[in-house]
Amino acid sequence: MQKFNILFLHSASDLYGSGRILADIVGVLSGIGHSCVICLPEDGPLRKELESRGAKVFIAELGILRRKYLSAYGVFSRLFAMGSAFFSLRRLVKKHSINLIYSNTLAVVVGAIVAKLMNIRHIWHVHEIILSPVGVVKFLAGLLKNCSNLVIVVSTPVKDHWTKYMGKSKLKITVVHNGIDLERVADTSRCSLRQELIIPNTTLIIGMIARVHFWKGQDYFLKLAKKIVEHTRQVRFIMVGDAFPGYEYLYDGLRDQVHKLGLNSYVIDLGFRTDITDILSSFDIFVHPSVLPDPLPTVILEAMSCSKPVVATSHGGALEMVVDGETGILIPWDNEDEAVRRMIPLIDSAGLRKQYGVKAMERVRKHFSMKAFEQNLRSALNSIT
Repeated sequence: MQKFNILFLHSASDLYGSGRILADIVGVLSGIGHSCVICLPEDGPLRKELESRGAKVFIAELGILRRKYLSAYGVFSRLFAMGSAFFSLRRLVKKHSINLIYSNTLAVVVGAIVAKLMNIRHIWHVHEIILSPVGVVKFLAGLLKNCSNLVIVVSTPVKDHWTKYMGKSKLKITVVHNGIDLERVADTSRCSLRQELIIPNTTLIIGMIARVHFWKGQDYFLKLAKKIVEHTRQVRFIMVGDAFPGYEYLYDGLRDQVHKLGLNSYVIDLGFRTDITDILSSFDIFVHPSVLPDPLPTVILEAMSCSKPVVATSHGGALEMVVDGETGILIPWDNEDEAVRRMIPLIDSAGLRKQYGVKAMERVRKHFSMKAFEQNLRSALNSIT
């Protein structure tokens, strides 16, 4: 197998889903002899994680695309930033003899342009299902089609979505499901969060973990919480996650919503945390309430690997992860009454929660193991050599 000098580009420096997956990818590829150089747009916990896996990490402006830039001024600022990024990346390519650029997420587009203009092979790892604005979707689909040697997608729904916009193309699109390293899963018998927050064992803990964003469903989670409290008061709701810089007002809005719904005694917002496995181990039910299709939320796999039943909105990658009525429950993303009606049997039965949790762990072990992820990633890389 040919050994590559790979330049990875990523859109953030946090340790949320796509960042964790990048760390796993780097660990796999550096472990089989590829040289890995990573460029991040700012410093953060991801840098330390990547360096621990043997990668060289650089910080540079990358002209990351965000929804907040959808204005005339925003577009101009992105073009200027990407122009600066182009020259920075070109220097990195030459300095480290890069012969493969690996763009992780569609928020990083400059890597595709650098690869095209410098005649370097390019892989795009797509974690997103973007529905609007349509002009942006078509623009990104055009870049995928014309500036990539291989597109890796995290789920079949992601593949189906982007294939619709790419027309007739011979471009290879490969599904590589995210994997979970079960050996790294902490002892799930621990309930450290209960001890930290002084929550009695008789009180049910229902939690969600996600970056605070428009579509991640924190608002919907609070609406579900309001309905559940009407059914039982022996419950606490845990929210974990912070907002992107510039989106802090969303976080403030959630605090206001908690107050307006009268949930101050029931909702605990922990913000950003790194002890995710310990937190998940303390949940009785994990909820992933995204209101738009989430491509393949790794946090669902993390919850399943902790033997937790998962309640997820019925679209996106959750459809490939959660088996309704076996490992968890699929709920509508736009009807909290119906969603809670489906959840109540799980809320009321510890036996059912345990049964679903055991099945969830078995499903992760069989279909979403790190071994399967490594094999699929290697096969995908071999296809462009």
